[in-house]
Amino acid sequence: MSLDPALGVQFVAVVGEAWARADAGSCARYGTDALMRGHPADLVLLPETAAEVARIAALCHTHRVPLTVRGAGTGYTGGAVPVRGGILVSMERFNRILEIDEGNQLAVVQANVITGDLQREVEARGLFYPPDPASLKQSALGGNVAENAGGPRAVKYGTTRRYVLALEAVLPTGEIIRTGSKTVKNVVGYDLTQLLVGSEGTLAILTELTLRLVPKPAVQATLSAAFPGIDEAVDAVSRLLAARVVPATIEIIDAVSLGAVEAYLDRPVVPAGTGALVIAEVDGFPGGVEEEITRVASACHAAGATEVRRARDEAEREALWEARRALSFALRALAPRKINHDLVVPRGRVPELFALVAAVRARHDLLIPCFGHAGDGNIHVNLMVDPANDDEMARAHLAEQELFAGVVALEGSISGEHGIGFAKAPYLGLELSPDVMALMARVKAAFDPHGILNPGKMWEVDSRDQEIDPEIRR
Repeated sequence: MSLDPALGVQFVAVVGEAWARADAGSCARYGTDALMRGHPADLVLLPETAAEVARIAALCHTHRVPLTVRGAGTGYTGGAVPVRGGILVSMERFNRILEIDEGNQLAVVQANVITGDLQREVEARGLFYPPDPASLKQSALGGNVAENAGGPRAVKYGTTRRYVLALEAVLPTGEIIRTGSKTVKNVVGYDLTQLLVGSEGTLAILTELTLRLVPKPAVQATLSAAFPGIDEAVDAVSRLLAARVVPATIEIIDAVSLGAVEAYLDRPVVPAGTGALVIAEVDGFPGGVEEEITRVASACHAAGATEVRRARDEAEREALWEARRALSFALRALAPRKINHDLVVPRGRVPELFALVAAVRARHDLLIPCFGHAGDGNIHVNLMVDPANDDEMARAHLAEQELFAGVVALEGSISGEHGIGFAKAPYLGLELSPDVMALMARVKAAFDPHGILNPGKMWEVDSRDQEIDPEIRR
């Protein structure tokens, strides 16, 4: 859309000219996330208070102006992209940790506190915030809640949803609401807190979060196991789970991904000839940790590991995790575009997921490196493509359809933690029935009767969005 100048003046007055951006460079920059496909906003606003956000929302509601909210912009499905223009609200000034309550083991934070910053603060006090997306040094907690982010530790500790006790949020109509409470138990009314978790910024604007903490584990033990191929690595994961070990993390990385990360870090990560790597970590009390890490090592040896290496100190542990967290960035050097899919299946069907990827890779002659959270069945499948190569892009789109359909057939989901946004919108019907999507649309209408908040996402993609970016309706 094109914003009426007189109306633009009203929006700017809410935050002041110093906190408004109307130049083309800013509107384009704020209109793109990690997906690297964006659309410029008409006006970018940087409010500081929930009251300012509420006034912006009320203006958008009254004048039918699209409103999109952006946190740190680390999403991979275009969830924070203003695909229909309008107002882009950046939450970057909502960056304060308001309270760390050690006695009740909770934290109250503004929506744009960086995940890693909160983790560092609470761990200094003997507490622990488990959710750990790979982008934890850049991603904001409000975005984590909006997408129900996961990460390696989800196999033991669960996803972000488990740690959200209460929210302050602004409705698209301009009201400020509070949901939940600081109590662990609360069954008063509908659970609006959990409804907003994972809603991808389509129902409300999150401004403040009350998060549950747990005691920091006394000790951790981390090992990596190198295997000749991906089949042996997947077998090790199956053996480990069959041994009734519940590690904090079980990560798996294939050969292409390992080569990319070694080039990115400019140092060896695995022995020459390694076809796959498993990283496992257990935590808890010393006696239990020693028993569990021994079982993990035994499962890896039994599956044919060529090397099992345990981190001897915190520096070696951090080196292992640096390699894992660098993967997403490292793969970008392999092709101009990385189409990153966070497929998830029941963890007992992870071997079938890797078989599916191998078949699709061969059938469409594509480079598809894989890595991810084998412990909870969430594997990141990356299609490396050149968007200027029409034939390759056509093969990639066919591969996507086959992957998504195959994952649903395996009783899995097309998204484990990145969400739908606009990038996966064309495939929503593979997993959700028309009746379910219609019910979701009615929920959306109850929160947002004029449909102004984060339009063009999930089931709402239509012909207007095709004009913006043809790939939104590929």
